[in-house]
Amino acid sequence: MHHWLMNKIASPDFQAWAAAFPLTKRAARKDGERLFDLVSGFAYSQVLHAAVELGLLRILQEGPAGSFALSGKLGLSEDRTRALCQATSALGLTERTRDGTYRLARLGAATIGVPGLEAMIKHHAVFYQDLQDPVALLRDETDPQLAKFWPYVRGETAKEVPSDTAQTYSDLMAQTQGLVAQETLRAVDLTGVRHLMDVGGGTGAFLKAVRAQFGELQLSLFDLPGVVANARLDGQAIDAKSGSFHEPLPRGPDAISLVRVLYDHSDDTIDSLLSKVYDALPAGGRLIVSEPMAGGENPTRSGDVYFSLYTMAMTTGRARSAAQIQKMIFINGFENIKFFPTDRPFITSCITAQKPG
Repeated sequence: MHHWLMNKIASPDFQAWAAAFPLTKRAARKDGERLFDLVSGFAYSQVLHAAVELGLLRILQEGPAGSFALSGKLGLSEDRTRALCQATSALGLTERTRDGTYRLARLGAATIGVPGLEAMIKHHAVFYQDLQDPVALLRDETDPQLAKFWPYVRGETAKEVPSDTAQTYSDLMAQTQGLVAQETLRAVDLTGVRHLMDVGGGTGAFLKAVRAQFGELQLSLFDLPGVVANARLDGQAIDAKSGSFHEPLPRGPDAISLVRVLYDHSDDTIDSLLSKVYDALPAGGRLIVSEPMAGGENPTRSGDVYFSLYTMAMTTGRARSAAQIQKMIFINGFENIKFFPTDRPFITSCITAQKPG
């Protein structure tokens, strides 16, 4: 029945009939609008990119303005300025007022207010280049630029990653880690932990959030030397340890966190890393995994569309479902494995586990 119905809907004659018939025209229109949004999605994202790159939203944060006044600040003709403002208003980033000026809308204000979002939007210029030929990307026939932006995922050793490259990715990680830390610490209770080591912790943004809530914890940051050298740990009492997780991890912590680490890497690398985490932890030690996850049996837009393609362009990692991650953790000897959904799963979800005591 389902197969017959889908073939019927796929008929142009049926589509023409459904668009006119009173009992089906509403559903047909809704499907048409959704399809148009899918077709137009890239144009929408480029309008957002232009608004951020040109500083339109931050200019309107100072107050409403007309297209003529905005054109001088944006460096565009008045016609193109008006076109951009009309587009951002259509997308809900700005609003057109009755007198023809434009003002910041709630979504535009959130774009400014969400930590690291503007930096990530600008960074997407690299990602979009890799999506120009999605079929070639799916066939693994491209040389993605995104993989060059995040060179550490391809297995380069710490000494092979240039300091300026490490600085670039560390800055972006630091700017986007705030929301991940918020969601993680809302979901996972660190009560009882004595010493937490964040492996692949970048500039220490997650650990600084931990320090703010759990001031008594001993904290350690572990990452590549070029990354640790750029860590902003002043006055945070965070011990910085440099190295690669392709080698044995330092012992001592009774909890190890992997925040946005697993989806960057292949199954073999993750299996090896989880084994090293297990060896480094004492009996009863805790593992904390936090990252955006795929939906598994219930595919999601964030996990199975965005992060699936993003990790594909990185060439080594992939978005995994909570069930897949839990299985990998179990195979490496952990027990008491628990999944913690968050209020914003498009940012992160969490899994914890324990080494048998």
